[in-house]
Amino acid sequence: MTFPSIATPVVQWQASHGRNHLPWQQTRDPYRVWLSEIMLQQTQVSTVLGYYQRFLDAFPDVASLAAAPQDAVLALWSGLGYYSRARNLHRCAQAVVEDWGGAFPGRAEDLATLPGIGRSTAGAIASFCFSERVPILDANVRRVLTRVLAFDADLAVARNERELWDLAEQLCPTEDLQQAMPRYTQGLMDLGATICTPRKPSCLVCPLQPQCRAARFGNPENYPVRTRKLKRSSEAWWLLIAVDGQGRVWLERRPQQGIWAGLYAPPVFNGREALEQAAAQHWPGTAPLDWTDLPAFLHVLTHRDLHLHPVRLRVQGGGIDAATPDGQGCWADAGAWADMGLPAPVRKLLDAQFAG
Repeated sequence: MTFPSIATPVVQWQASHGRNHLPWQQTRDPYRVWLSEIMLQQTQVSTVLGYYQRFLDAFPDVASLAAAPQDAVLALWSGLGYYSRARNLHRCAQAVVEDWGGAFPGRAEDLATLPGIGRSTAGAIASFCFSERVPILDANVRRVLTRVLAFDADLAVARNERELWDLAEQLCPTEDLQQAMPRYTQGLMDLGATICTPRKPSCLVCPLQPQCRAARFGNPENYPVRTRKLKRSSEAWWLLIAVDGQGRVWLERRPQQGIWAGLYAPPVFNGREALEQAAAQHWPGTAPLDWTDLPAFLHVLTHRDLHLHPVRLRVQGGGIDAATPDGQGCWADAGAWADMGLPAPVRKLLDAQFAG
C-alpha cells in the first residue's frame, strides 16, 4: 500500500483550526492527561469538563487519588457511567504510586501494563506528555484513518485490527517529534470529532481531502467496516426503596461485576413478587398501606434499556441489617448518600423523593 503523507497537514490544521482550549491540552502532566483520557472514553467533552475539574479539586495528584477510599472516587464519578473506569482509575493510581514511585512511566509500552490503560490510551499519554512516536486508534481516529486509506478490512477480525495499528504507526510524523506528535495526535482526534463525523462528514473543509481515498471514491460513510455489532437488550428491574422511621433509605453495594458494579443502590429484583417476598422476610407483617409504587422510568445504557420500577416501603426498625454482615449495606439519609457512589438514576430518584 502506498502511504499518503498526512502528518504535516494534520499538524498545521490542528494549530489553526483544531481544539486548543480544553484544560487538559494546556499541560503535559501525565496525571492530568491520563485523567482526561479515561473520562473521555465513551463520554462527550461537554460532560467531562465539569467532572474533570471536580476530580482535580478533590485529587490534585496521583498520590492523593491513590490514597482516597474507593467510595470517594465512585461518588465523584457518579453520573459519568461505565463505572469500571472509576475503579480502574483508582487501581491505576495505586499502581503508579506502588510500582513506579508516583511517576507515570514515559513509554506507551509500560503505560499499557497499568490497570485500565489500553494501547490507545497509552499511546495518547505517551504522545501528549513524552512526544513518543506511537499511534492511537480511538473511535474518532480509527474512522479518519480507515477513510484516508480506504481500509475496508473487517475490524471485527483481530488480524485486520493489528494491520490497521501497523499502518497508523507508519503514518505518524517522523520529524520534530517534540512538537509534532502531541499536535498530530490531537489533530486526528479533532478531525474525527468535528469534521470526519460518522454521518455526513464535511469533506470539503477537511485538510486531508486531497489524500483521502474514501473522499475520492465518494463513499466515506462506508468506513470503518465492522460486521460484529452488539445488539440492544431490555430488562425490567424493581427497586425496593425501604425507608425507616428516621427517613433513611437502605442501600447496599452491588456486585463487582455487571451493571452498577461496586456502587450503592436499593435492593434490585426481577419482579414485583420477588421484591415483596424479600421485604416480607425482613419486615414480617408489613401493612399494605405502607407500600407506594413510585413512577416507573427508563434508564438508557449504551446497549441496554433498563425499565426501573421503584417501590417505596416504610418500615420500623433495622430489619435488613442482619442480611449483610459483611458491611456491604447501610441506612443512609440525604447527607450520607451525597458522598456515596450511586448510579445516576438512583441518585436522581432519591433526591427527587427525599432530599430537601
